[in-house]
Amino acid sequence: MLDPIVQNAQLFFLLFVRVVALMQFAPLLNSGSIPRLAKVALALLASFLVFPMVQESGYPIPERGLEYAVLALGEAMIGILTGFMLAVVYAAFQTAGQMFSLQMGFGASQVFDPLAQIEIPLLGQFLNIVAMFVFVFTAGFQKIFLTGVYRSFQSMRAIDLVLLREDIVMTLLRGLASLFQNALIIAFPILGTLFLVQVVMGLLGKAAPQMNLLVLGFPLSIGVAFIILIAIVPFLMEAFDRILTVGFDQLMELYAGAAEVGS
Repeated sequence: MLDPIVQNAQLFFLLFVRVVALMQFAPLLNSGSIPRLAKVALALLASFLVFPMVQESGYPIPERGLEYAVLALGEAMIGILTGFMLAVVYAAFQTAGQMFSLQMGFGASQVFDPLAQIEIPLLGQFLNIVAMFVFVFTAGFQKIFLTGVYRSFQSMRAIDLVLLREDIVMTLLRGLASLFQNALIIAFPILGTLFLVQVVMGLLGKAAPQMNLLVLGFPLSIGVAFIILIAIVPFLMEAFDRILTVGFDQLMELYAGAAEVGS
């Protein structure tokens, strides 16, 4: 079984480069807590599984070293593009938590995210964990390898980065716009409720100036926000599932356009 890979080592290396680049940016797989040896082993396994399909499709290998290096760079760019698009979709959940953390009074509370290896607001970490469970429960890893690896090799080659540059730019811009749109949709129930709380506190301050609104405001905002957050958690999970599905659909649309150009 290893003889075809040894005979086509240049092709296998190109596959490996794309998969490794994808794993460096794909959500959850890009975590620094995952050992590098495990990432390399998983990339080798994914490359080994898609190798027969790519070999049968007749992937052209240039003879010159410089052209081969440019081709390897293009394969890495495809992996980075795929992983980045998925990471942008996943970042909407953390951004939503950052939006209403300040309004709740948790703006200064930072916790260490062991997956991303950065400090993020407390509520952002909570939504991040919920999104992680939804991602795993809805077969997110299977979609990454079926869509991001198998489908990408089936539809897209390095030359398509040049032929589809306008579509790729528009897809990235649409993904970034969807990031803030989805974050606002997720955070709006709590943001809207906290806005009403601030309005009520302002009216109370006018009606009873002797009240210490600074002392009453923080516990009230935190308590109301947590009540709303607990009430909407089931709806948030449905929204997370829908957002992740839309992100994979956008990626599939890009691959479908690349397949039409290639044909």
